Amino acid sequence: MKGYYRIMLGRKSAHAAECFAGGFIGTDFGIHEDLSRKLPDEWRSFNKECIPVYIAKHPDKSKVTAGLACGAIWTVSKGIQKGDRVLCPDGAGSYRVGEAMGDYYYAEGQILPHRRKVHWLDTTIVRSAMSEALQNSTGSIGTVCDVTDYHDELERLIGDAPSSQAPIIAGDPDIEDPAAFAMEKHLESFLVANWNQTLLAKDYSIYEEDGEPVGQQYATDAGPIDVLAISKDKKRLLVVELKRGRASDVVVGQVLRYMGFVREQVAEDDQVVEGVIIALDDDQRMRWALLSVPSISFYRYQISFKLLKA
Repeated sequence: MKGYYRIMLGRKSAHAAECFAGGFIGTDFGIHEDLSRKLPDEWRSFNKECIPVYIAKHPDKSKVTAGLACGAIWTVSKGIQKGDRVLCPDGAGSYRVGEAMGDYYYAEGQILPHRRKVHWLDTTIVRSAMSEALQNSTGSIGTVCDVTDYHDELERLIGDAPSSQAPIIAGDPDIEDPAAFAMEKHLESFLVANWNQTLLAKDYSIYEEDGEPVGQQYATDAGPIDVLAISKDKKRLLVVELKRGRASDVVVGQVLRYMGFVREQVAEDDQVVEGVIIALDDDQRMRWALLSVPSISFYRYQISFKLLKA
């Protein structure tokens, strides 16, 4: 299955026109050197070498920002495979769709010098045609966003697959509460949009850089962290993992892996890393696991939907 990536072509799509005309995508981030011999097959090794270089050039930036920047460079330069598709905002409310055609090359002295050749399709996706979940994902802050999870919807929007889609049926015996089932699909977006109304907001804020939240879907070698937050006093980093439905002990190991990555790759020497699991319910196995991991907390969420007559 081909991958799908939302790629920003410069801040606020400033370089979109040049990329569409020139048949390429690219990144910059102030790393002005040919990376042809410096792109390993996995991005953690690349970040280990790239992050110190980035911070040296941008001493005012945090490790979180450095990790996002270097991760974006690697993904565009190496991670995207030939045949994968990219969605790039045109700055006017639509997305151009392209197919990755070539390997990395360096365009010295030009905009977005870390480049890949792209064949732009005769396809434009209007943002309003996307589902709410896909709109939220493609609208996330950052240069690169992996939207492969929306493969089927994107195939339909592009025209490579039948337009029919099985609806959620109120009488489906496998769905106890259709309204809750539908709303759970937007759990992460809802949490981020309403963060200030949650209990977590008392002590934590979603990680920001230059006034923009960058902590949603923060990439790690173990997968993306749903939300990375930081305490008001900047002394604690919080890994937030969202689970639709019931959570079991497996998620504890997942959160520990994320915490280990943040502790090793992101946290400053004086920062503590903690974790939170948010789910509709838990089970006894997870309760036993959490007894031995006091640095991870558990929260339940509630979803309800009703009509009130005016």
